Amino acid sequence: MSRILVIFDLDGTLVDSEALCSQAFIDLLPALNDTVSELVAQFRGMKLANILQAVERKLAGPLPDGFEVAYRQRVATLFASQLQPFDGVEAMLRALRHPCCIASSGPPEKIAQALALTGLSQYFGERVFSSYTVGKWKPDPGLFLHAAAALGYAPRECVVVEDSPIGLQAAAAAGMRALHFVPGMQSGDASGQFGQMADLHGLLDRLVAAMAAAG
Repeated sequence: MSRILVIFDLDGTLVDSEALCSQAFIDLLPALNDTVSELVAQFRGMKLANILQAVERKLAGPLPDGFEVAYRQRVATLFASQLQPFDGVEAMLRALRHPCCIASSGPPEKIAQALALTGLSQYFGERVFSSYTVGKWKPDPGLFLHAAAALGYAPRECVVVEDSPIGLQAAAAAGMRALHFVPGMQSGDASGQFGQMADLHGLLDRLVAAMAAAG
């Protein structure tokens, strides 16, 4: 069997956090007219600094002083009361037959909180990589390349599991295969899209077989 490393995104892939992150903006900025779903669609996978710039353009003015700190505090509060893993994530990780890690654009504190609240920390240990420590944000491939190198894998041996177009771009730029998680999608397809975590094992098996056939 070919050797592979599965690199998971966190927000929107393992944990259902995107709506909570968007809700924090609406809670703190009453003048913002977008819905949660609209904000999720616009900002999925983006670096927070770029999101804040986009929000300022929407408001046609600067955000209040100290907004980023207030925003992160609000997100942490929402996480503490509402954050959940996607259905089937823990069962998928428990049965996963390949080494895995997390490569997230979030800061280490946010990653640690999400993993602790959802009970997923046990599946990753120290194999958690943050853009804030590496200094590279998707769609730059640097975060994925750093994670692979740190764990002793070549890019061709890695499979990235992502929910965002930006993350998929980063995987392609890194020379890694990618699977696209689309929450709620009923069945996987030949392009590597899937919506049920129970389908991931079959997709990985097909990728491993294709990698072995390619030599």
